[in-house]
Amino acid sequence: MRQRSDWLPASREVVLAMARDWQSATGTNAYLWGIPPPPNVLQELDILIQAVGPPLPPRKTRPPAPPVATAQCKETFDALTAAMRDMKRRYFLTPPLADSDYIALGLTPHDSTHTASGVPAAQATVETYLAGRREMGVKIVYVTGSPNDPANKGCRIWRSVVSSGESPPVNTEKLRKSFFTRRKKDLVQFDYGDSGKTAWFAVVIENGGNQGSWGPMVSALIP
Repeated sequence: MRQRSDWLPASREVVLAMARDWQSATGTNAYLWGIPPPPNVLQELDILIQAVGPPLPPRKTRPPAPPVATAQCKETFDALTAAMRDMKRRYFLTPPLADSDYIALGLTPHDSTHTASGVPAAQATVETYLAGRREMGVKIVYVTGSPNDPANKGCRIWRSVVSSGESPPVNTEKLRKSFFTRRKKDLVQFDYGDSGKTAWFAVVIENGGNQGSWGPMVSALIP
């Protein structure tokens, strides 16, 4: 069954068939699924299905409908789909529905299995650019690997600030502060008095607690 992105079928005929399936499935499971006794949404659904009428003949074989009838048909289907969305939201998104119930309703069963996206294998660094007083923009640049790989969906940017005359960090273990980002560009703000000092950066790709390899260290003068 071809469906739109909002889970409803693409054609009105199939929407109506789904609504009739809902009538049948909910008629025997209303109590189990927490649907209150009449008057309830099942009666509203039945009224709307009757208002739509019998299935229409194929579009190519039926004459054009008058404008008023076309507008009335659209209003009826809008009301029907609104009622179906409300029913799904109220009663079909929580247990005790089983996968077989979702299939009987023409819906896709819930997927509770986590899809692993893998361990990061890329390396990245940053290019810096001026952003403001004691502010520096950083652009993520991939040295190896692809940013489109789900395993490389985020990175942690580490940094340290070194004053004039101080020794620069000899490796990434000497970097003191970090933040995580999924953006291609981000902004780093420095403390008052850091202007004129040197900032050292290194990037490591992170994904769900997994880390890739460190990228090369780079430095830039803090504005």
